[in-house]
Amino acid sequence: MMLLSLTDIAVTRRNRPILHGVSLSLAAGEFVGLIGPNGAGKSTLMEAALGLLPHEGRSNLAQMSAADRARAAAYLPQTRDIAWPVSVEDLVALGRIPWPGGGRGPADLAAIDRAIDRLGLQDFRKRTALRLSGGEQNRALIARALAQDTPLLLADEPAAGLDPAQQLACMALFRDLAREGRGVLASVHDLALAARYCTRLVLLAERQVLADGPPDEVLTDALLHRAFAIRIRRIDTPDGPAILPVQP
Repeated sequence: MMLLSLTDIAVTRRNRPILHGVSLSLAAGEFVGLIGPNGAGKSTLMEAALGLLPHEGRSNLAQMSAADRARAAAYLPQTRDIAWPVSVEDLVALGRIPWPGGGRGPADLAAIDRAIDRLGLQDFRKRTALRLSGGEQNRALIARALAQDTPLLLADEPAAGLDPAQQLACMALFRDLAREGRGVLASVHDLALAARYCTRLVLLAERQVLADGPPDEVLTDALLHRAFAIRIRRIDTPDGPAILPVQP
């Protein structure tokens, strides 16, 4: 089942072209890592896909009504400020607003419980979210997106601010969601994590998609030198590939 379909997406900001002719699709069961240098347009592409900014081209999500889109895709933006002193439980419950129970029905409570358990937030459930550490707040916001219970999850740098153990847990969670039949698109800066957990990588640079395919086909010296001006040293381990960026 195709969850995301983008065709010839182009975005211009302040008379500066950011993206041009970007086409991308994502099916149920895929965990797609969006990689590329800073300023390549990864966040812009997600926002355009969701219809949050003006763009040319076609996005199946942008064509939906706001209500339908909120049931089709959950979004974890890069800027993750918590504005009010609500409990972690109430923060996670905000993910249920698109659904009939509005956060308090039996299905809502079950989804909230699942999300809190899955992110290991049981001990923080009644704590004010503003009193959590930055990494703990990030986990609570991932739980909010998870509680939305949508077929598709878009996450912009979801592992940012997490300690190494939680980075691994976050990526493993997204991998498992894909294995359960959801689709995940996440921007990832750590190439080793992307190689280890993503089923597919999309390399965005020069305002376009430079490569789209399995990690082994995208993480090549030629492509990474073109996009980042680096080369890599890859070491295959029993736990997955270790990738070390080095100067060219």
